[in-house]
Amino acid sequence: MPILYIILSVIALVGIDQIIKIWISANILENTARTFIPGVLSIANIHNSGAAWSILQGQQWLFSIITFVAVVAVIYFMIKLKDRKLYVISLTILLSGIIGNFINRLFDGYVVDMFQVDFINFPIFNFADICITFGIVILFIAILRDGDLD
Repeated sequence: MPILYIILSVIALVGIDQIIKIWISANILENTARTFIPGVLSIANIHNSGAAWSILQGQQWLFSIITFVAVVAVIYFMIKLKDRKLYVISLTILLSGIIGNFINRLFDGYVVDMFQVDFINFPIFNFADICITFGIVILFIAILRDGDLD
């Protein structure tokens, strides 16, 4: 997969994430939610300085270290697996989510979470979190499909 496609994909996904976060911050009051699909999904504006379920609140130094390690690992595997398209796609999506959340942690000290599932107790999440989740799911599928990575 050409490096230009990877770079453009990361820019596009990070851009979508940032645009959504900016729009939410401008249009929904902090710590409030609006019903989007009754009983299913609300759109919220939550400033989260922690991880899922707001664990490790305010530990930005820890998130910075984890982000650095994750970015290095993802890039390493992208290079190592450059000829395996599904791996590169999954790692590109994963990298986009990692970078999207890191940008907000770096500049704001928190991420804006906005998607609230109303029918179960689940953390409120954002587009970058969706990218991270889909990247991991696709990576898992690639590993199951291919077996060993040698």
